[in-house]
Amino acid sequence: MKIDYSLYLVTDRKSIGERTLAEAVEQALLGGCSMVQLREKECSALDFYRQALCVKRITEKYQVPLILNDRADIALAVGADGVHIGQSDLPARAVRRLIGENRILGVSVSSLKQAQQAVRDGADYLGVGAMFPTKSKADAERVSLEELARIRRMSDLPIVVIGGINRENAGLFRSMGIDGLAVISAVLGQPDIRKAAVRMREAVKS
Repeated sequence: MKIDYSLYLVTDRKSIGERTLAEAVEQALLGGCSMVQLREKECSALDFYRQALCVKRITEKYQVPLILNDRADIALAVGADGVHIGQSDLPARAVRRLIGENRILGVSVSSLKQAQQAVRDGADYLGVGAMFPTKSKADAERVSLEELARIRRMSDLPIVVIGGINRENAGLFRSMGIDGLAVISAVLGQPDIRKAAVRMREAVKS
């Protein structure tokens, strides 16, 4: 299946106010988000599993890939399309053995060296960041545009940038050959999620 990384939604239940996660995700997809990563850092495995089942019904309805952050076991249990891991999670090579060749494997990197290792370990795409300060991950290591350019030259794998991405800075990546922008608060933290996603989609395309 051809994967559209262009507007990559990363969930954060702290951002969505009184809405349910399923409601928030559906509004984001209606606005044009092309991929969803379910990220739940502060819940039990059972809660994550239940949320994943719920969100998967939405992503299937709109035929959008669902990626689970970190939890390869839950991804397999719910039939998610893939897994995204960071540098402190299970090694990418081990995750690839767990999920097989037919599921998507994304790896977060913040340096050329980490990106090279992710490519060797069988990543399908790279999540590069944090590009800007972000409340969702205050301790995230910042990545310069120069380092991003080096990573882009090193590999032709799809690259999604993350960390403080919004309509104002989306244009910085237009000429860099970047495949997607990962958004959290720029969409989920807005009063009208669908409208925010539409505007981000316009920023991606223009």
